Amino acid sequence: MLKLTALPTKFILLSIFVAYLQGCQQHRTSAKEIDLTELTIAQIHQDYKNGEYNSQDLVKTYLKRIAQHNDKINAISVVNNDALMIAAALDKEFIQTGKLRPLHGIPILVKDNINTANLPTTAGSLALVDYIPNQNAFIIQKLVDAGAIVLAKTNMAEWAFSPKHTESSTSGITRNAYNQDYVPAGSSGGTAAAIAANFATVGLGTDTGNSIRGPSSHAALVGLRTTIGLVSRSAIVPLFLRNDVVGPMARTTEDAVRILDVIAGYDEHDPITAHSDGKMPASYLSYLNEDGLSGARIGVLNQLSDDGLDPEILALFQQSLRDLQRLGATIVDPVEIPNFDSLKANQWCAEFQQDVEQFLATYVKSDTLERLEDIIAVGSTSEFAKARLKANLAVSGRYGESNVECGSAYSDPLRIAFRQGIEKVMNDLNLDALIYPSWNNKAALISRFEEDYMGDNSQVISPHTGQPAFTVPMGFTSENLPTGLQFLGRMYNEPKLIQLIYAYEQGTKHRKPAELN
Repeated sequence: MLKLTALPTKFILLSIFVAYLQGCQQHRTSAKEIDLTELTIAQIHQDYKNGEYNSQDLVKTYLKRIAQHNDKINAISVVNNDALMIAAALDKEFIQTGKLRPLHGIPILVKDNINTANLPTTAGSLALVDYIPNQNAFIIQKLVDAGAIVLAKTNMAEWAFSPKHTESSTSGITRNAYNQDYVPAGSSGGTAAAIAANFATVGLGTDTGNSIRGPSSHAALVGLRTTIGLVSRSAIVPLFLRNDVVGPMARTTEDAVRILDVIAGYDEHDPITAHSDGKMPASYLSYLNEDGLSGARIGVLNQLSDDGLDPEILALFQQSLRDLQRLGATIVDPVEIPNFDSLKANQWCAEFQQDVEQFLATYVKSDTLERLEDIIAVGSTSEFAKARLKANLAVSGRYGESNVECGSAYSDPLRIAFRQGIEKVMNDLNLDALIYPSWNNKAALISRFEEDYMGDNSQVISPHTGQPAFTVPMGFTSENLPTGLQFLGRMYNEPKLIQLIYAYEQGTKHRKPAELN
C-alpha cells in the first residue's frame, strides 16, 4: 500500500513501478508492446487467449502509464502494491485451467470511498487518512472473485460533497483529462479522468445525485446509475445513503455492462437490495444489441432540456435526436410531466451526519472518530468541504417546506409520488426512456468552479425516484470538452436502457481518447 501525500506523485509512482519490476522475478518479458488506447475487456481476454501478453504485462503497462501521466491530471490517490502479485496468481491459474473468469486479469480503479482490503479508504478526508479496511466491500469482493485486479484508488471530491469539482485533502485537485484547465465534475472525478486517460480498463464511482453521470459526461464515458436496490452500497462511505448508488464508469457500454453483471444482486448487509430479487436477467450482456433503437419510443423531457442550454450543447442534443431517429427510434417531443415542479420539490434530506456516524461505528471503530464533530475537529484543506461539513452539522431531516418523514425510494411517499408521476407519462405515451443532456452547460474552469456551475440535470429525478439513469457520450464542444446524453428508464428496466445506449453508442461513435502529452 502506498500513500501519495508525502512525496510528489510522479516520483512515488515511478519509484513503486521500478520496485514492481525488480520484485517480480518470475515474470517474463513480453515481446509485444501493449497499446492501452481504448483497450476493452473483450479484447484483453482475446489477447490473453492468443498469448499476446498476460495480466502481469498489462498491469505493468498501466502502472507505467500512470507514472508517466498522472501528474497532469492528478486522478490516482493510491496504487495497490499487490497488483502484480495478484496478476501473477491469475496468470498461473489461467495456465493451469485454460479458463478465464468473467473479469480475469482486468485492472480496475476504485473510488476512494469504497472499502478495499489493505488499501486506504479516505473519502478524500484527513479524518480517514489512516483508515485501512481489512475486508473488501461486498461489491469489491464480487469483482475480485470474478478475477478483477484492484489497480489503484482514485481521487474524489472530499466526502463526495461536490458535484462541481473534484478536490480532496488527501490528493488535491483532479483535472479534466481532455482539457486540464477544466473540472472533471464531482465527486467521482478521479475515476472519470483516469479511465478517460486509459489508466485502467474500467472504474467504479458512486452517485448520490450526480457523481457517476456528471463525471462520466465530462470524460466521454458511459456511466451507469442503476435502480436503487440493484447494487449493494455496504462498506461504502455514505453521503446520503437513501440516495447513494455505486456503479461502473467505462469507455464502452459493453465494459460497463460486464461490471454490472458481476456487482448486481442481493447483499444481506444492504437490505434495500432485497428489492432486486426476481428483477434481474441471467446476464445483462444479452441486451447489447446494435439494433436496440429500432422501434424504440423515446421522449424528450422538456422540463430539463429546455432550461437554459448552452448553444453548443443544444446543437449536440439536437443532433442526438436526429441520430436516434436515424437509428430507428421514434422521438416524442415534447414530453411534459404534470405538476413537475411540485413533484420534484422537497425531495432532499440531510442525513449525512447519521449515515457517516453509522459508517464510523460499523467499519472504522475508532474511539477518537465517532461523531461528525470529530471529523470537523480533524480539519480539511478544502474550504468547500469545510463549509459542507459545518452545514451538515447544523441541519437534519428534510430540506424544504414539507414535514413528511424521510424514507427510502420504496417507502417515502414524496419519492413514490414523483416516480409514479413520471412512469405514468411514460406508460401513457408508451415510452421506453426519457432523454435530456446530462449537463446543460459546459465543464467549468477549475479556477471558477463555483461561479461557472449552473446546476446539472442528473440530480433532479433519478436520485429521488430510484429510477435508473445512464449517460453516454454525446459529442464534444469547441474547447474539446465532452458532453453526455442521459437516458432515464423505469425501475429495474436496465435491460432496455442497455439496448438503447449501446445502439446509440455504436451508431454515433462519439468517444475519442484523451491525449496527455
